[in-house]
Amino acid sequence: MIDSGMTAKAQLVIITGMSGAGKTIAVQSMEDLGFFCVDNLPPILIPKFAELIEQSNGKIGKVALVIDLRGREFFTALAESIAYLKEHYSIGFEILFLDATDSVLVQRYKESRRRHPLAANGMPLDGIRTERRMLEDLKGWASQVIDTSNLKPAQLKDRIISRFVQADMNALSVNVTSFGFKYGIPIDADLIYDVRFLPNPHYVDHLRPNTGQDPEVYDYVMKWPETQTFLTKLLDMLQFLLPLYRKEGKSQIVIGIGCTGGKHRSVAIAEYLGRMLGSSDTENVRVSHRDSDRDRH
Repeated sequence: MIDSGMTAKAQLVIITGMSGAGKTIAVQSMEDLGFFCVDNLPPILIPKFAELIEQSNGKIGKVALVIDLRGREFFTALAESIAYLKEHYSIGFEILFLDATDSVLVQRYKESRRRHPLAANGMPLDGIRTERRMLEDLKGWASQVIDTSNLKPAQLKDRIISRFVQADMNALSVNVTSFGFKYGIPIDADLIYDVRFLPNPHYVDHLRPNTGQDPEVYDYVMKWPETQTFLTKLLDMLQFLLPLYRKEGKSQIVIGIGCTGGKHRSVAIAEYLGRMLGSSDTENVRVSHRDSDRDRH
């Protein structure tokens, strides 16, 4: 997609999403990766930056633009700018969308004592709900959605760096994350698999304090015939799906593996999938465990 005259593969990343979801951390992470970053850019100026990249002959190859949608006219301008990019420029671009649950966003606004930009009456939840409706279509256009609800700033930075530091941007980034259903389903997951049907180590006294990363718990989860049958079928499905996602143009897939508390079964299965999928030359695989340490405190 990039002009053959460029000496390096250009990257234009549009960072957007819910107010309070972590765009400031995202842009700081991109700056650390050597991106030229512009915060709060009017969407109508996006084509100008694409033109600048193409005319720089590789001197400006990594640009991240933070777009905050403060009104319907901004959304319209962004849609028109993206359509213009596709029609008039050879440069590739992607949209990074940051999201979080309403309750987490409300809490963040209370802690910061900031006023939500779309909350005319000063009530954060009203502004959050208005913004979420406005951004619904844009979220569907995103090449990557990150749910920051349970991420610390350092963890969000790690997620972003692990995505954009890849030497081969044509590879598919696969994030396998375990979670507990009692804490909610990850809102950024593309595929969800429920492993609550497997025998539960929670009911084995000496295994209960540990997680699926512990060899004893891992071996317990893996020893059952239904586990092996499930993994055979799941791997077969993923090995069929992932090349199709990559062919369709996706750059990132989030696979959620859930059990009751996100501590034993889901963790073990996620670790197994990470090892098996990580052996591929066409995927970059990362494993994370959202809820495995929740009850240790």
